[in-house]
Amino acid sequence: MADISDVENALAGTITSILYPSGSSQSSIVGVLCRVYRGWPNAATLNSDLSAAVVNVTVVTDGDTGHVTTRYLQEWHTKSAQPGTTVSAAATTITISGNPAAGDVVGALIDGMTYVYRIKGRDMPGSIASNLCHLIQADRLATTHGNRLSIPGAAAITVRVVRDSSTSFESRRQEKDLRIICWCPNPPVRDAVAAAIDSAIDRISFLPLADDTTARVIYRNTASYDQAQNALLYRRDIVYTMEYPTVTNILQPSLLFGASELNGNIIYG
Repeated sequence: MADISDVENALAGTITSILYPSGSSQSSIVGVLCRVYRGWPNAATLNSDLSAAVVNVTVVTDGDTGHVTTRYLQEWHTKSAQPGTTVSAAATTITISGNPAAGDVVGALIDGMTYVYRIKGRDMPGSIASNLCHLIQADRLATTHGNRLSIPGAAAITVRVVRDSSTSFESRRQEKDLRIICWCPNPPVRDAVAAAIDSAIDRISFLPLADDTTARVIYRNTASYDQAQNALLYRRDIVYTMEYPTVTNILQPSLLFGASELNGNIIYG
């Protein structure tokens, strides 16, 4: 789920790419070194940077309380995933292979009885076959050899593998003002830095966030500060309202074997 810190990080990353479109190893578009980060600067470090003609650009949460803007009905979205494990059956032998991953679930339907093993982080095909064998041995004879599992006397074997699906829904939506503060050593640099940032962000309608959601970007206001508190400090604040969702994510198991009852008999599909 997106937190206000995710929005701040996304905005700071966007500002960095605006000032350094060719990467941080190259010069900034304003020709001076720029530091971009979240939070307020340390006074001593800021004074040292300003004396060295280094610009600081900070992203901080504004003093507004923000408010909830939820207006959409909750809608579930499911992302199906392909398992890394593969399983096959031939006669009375089950073979486990592939690239097992946590979240994969292997199942065997043997003569009407189901056996299911959920793969753990360090499982390999051999350990999966061994664990599935232990489950089957509670009812009948079964043996393993490496990644192969043998069930002597089995008349019908069906094997399947599935993977947990990621399901999510937007539980709420809120907006909060973020303040971009340009701390600069002189007015020309301040004007160049602030104008570059403002014009680029103004063209962004939705800011991508780390959880694959987006924050709506709305311009709020701009203010300049030229007070003589620090002879080297020329500051401009640009405030944007960020409207972003809170998303709840749940892992849900997938169906391995469906079952229905017909005339008192259980039939697996």
